[in-house]
Amino acid sequence: MVYITHIRLSGGTGVEHISHVKWEQPSYGKAGEYTRQQMVDYISRGNDVYIRGRGNASDAKVVVVNANPPHLKTVADGRETNNLLSLPHF
Repeated sequence: MVYITHIRLSGGTGVEHISHVKWEQPSYGKAGEYTRQQMVDYISRGNDVYIRGRGNASDAKVVVVNANPPHLKTVADGRETNNLLSLPHF
């Protein structure tokens, strides 16, 4: 499973302004950095991506918003959330 761990914003403060993400895949010992478009493409190919829940919270799934340009958001318990914006920035 891949987790987004950090975000970089450019040109604003909303999820549509996420320009880069850092990710990790603990089960394989991998980590890296993708542009927003690279992560959009990765998810669009059918890969699941999450951010870790804090405390007793469940992990939140990252999905693609079909906009121009496409961007990322999270869905937790069936509701759209802005959990990505709570991640550390780099």
